[in-house]
Amino acid sequence: MALFTFKLPDIGEGIAQAEIVGWHVKVGERVEEDQPIADMMTDKATVEMESPVAGTVVRLAGDPGDQISIGAMLVEIEVEGEAAVAPPPSDEMIEAEVPGEAAIAEATETPLPSSEAPGVGGERSERSVVADVEPPAAAPTPNSSLEGRGERVILASPAVRARARELGVDLAQVKPGGDHIRHADLDAYLLYGQGQGYRPAGRSARRADEQVKVIGMRRRIAENMAASKRAIPHFTYVEEIDVTALEELREQLNAHRGDRPKLTMLPLLIVALCKALPDFPMLNARYDDEAGVVTRHGAVHLGMATQTDAGLMVPVIRDAQDRNVWQLATEIRRLAEAARSGKAKSEELSGSTLTLTSLGPLGGIATTPVINRPEVAIIGPNRVIERPVFKGKEIVAAKLMNLSISCDHRVVDGWDAASFVQAVRKLLEAPAFLFVD
Repeated sequence: MALFTFKLPDIGEGIAQAEIVGWHVKVGERVEEDQPIADMMTDKATVEMESPVAGTVVRLAGDPGDQISIGAMLVEIEVEGEAAVAPPPSDEMIEAEVPGEAAIAEATETPLPSSEAPGVGGERSERSVVADVEPPAAAPTPNSSLEGRGERVILASPAVRARARELGVDLAQVKPGGDHIRHADLDAYLLYGQGQGYRPAGRSARRADEQVKVIGMRRRIAENMAASKRAIPHFTYVEEIDVTALEELREQLNAHRGDRPKLTMLPLLIVALCKALPDFPMLNARYDDEAGVVTRHGAVHLGMATQTDAGLMVPVIRDAQDRNVWQLATEIRRLAEAARSGKAKSEELSGSTLTLTSLGPLGGIATTPVINRPEVAIIGPNRVIERPVFKGKEIVAAKLMNLSISCDHRVVDGWDAASFVQAVRKLLEAPAFLFVD
């Protein structure tokens, strides 16, 4: 037998270290060649590490959330033969503790139910157990002799018992909502009488506290958002847009789409953004605040904020200005599916020059989105609602949508942001201009 040390390889992108997102193996487990052993996150994407050999895991380099340098030990595996012997472990190795017999025994003990834990639920930990008959010398368990004689064990706190006595209520007639009778159950009995088989209004199931370590994608999001709000002086501008004609056009296009994807509002909005941006180059830009340089981009590489199980990701539509509405719809669907399945490539998650964020039907009335640094602006369409509006002296139904934009005030002036949104508004309210030069 020999030890093989699997060191974290150079994942590329010029990174010096990666974060452990999660382990697929444990110390003492058998792994096969090419079996996934860990998920490692770089600044750009999550990479799955696979075992180069077969054997038994004897060491793991840290816990999820720890940073591992390129070339440092990731996993140590016990293998057969001499050919796989690796150099002696370096000082950088972090030895994972192998559970001893005491730890294993403790982990396999049956935990005490939460209802019997001291102090749970705000009740006194010492509860009295009262039966309608005198217990025998050897105290029976609630599930044995008492139930065998058709008698119910009544669990209630002294405070509840005292209140029941004052009210003249027989606790044997009160149906508990949980493991023991509480004041709310007594209230329900007083209100509804016997057989109150309901959960009192305003009461919900209790959840245990839990601690969730902020690692992986969630930590990247937290760091990026904190850096953006800390470094960028945001301002947000919101405008109401009448999208009645745009919605009619969208319905007509969908009715004749054939085998092409169904259009949402987003492809049409992207076309409007791309048509308006040439007159407002300060918005399609990235600001390197350390170098003091703003790069105004000619092409629109549009980031699409996408919610995934791992957190918020921003895949990028390259050269959005060169795509028609059907091509944009296809690319939006492809990138969203790639992001949610974890198959998005690193180059598809970087290099955006402007970001669009939408909550779809949850869009709300207005949003104040956080800028995707080092970009200088982010746009957020909100929910479309139908409201009565004045058209001259008449009141008609109209479909209205608020459009929000947050900008970096170091680079973008309020006048520029408002003028840009007004230009987009004109295009959306007269959508025929989306398809003419």
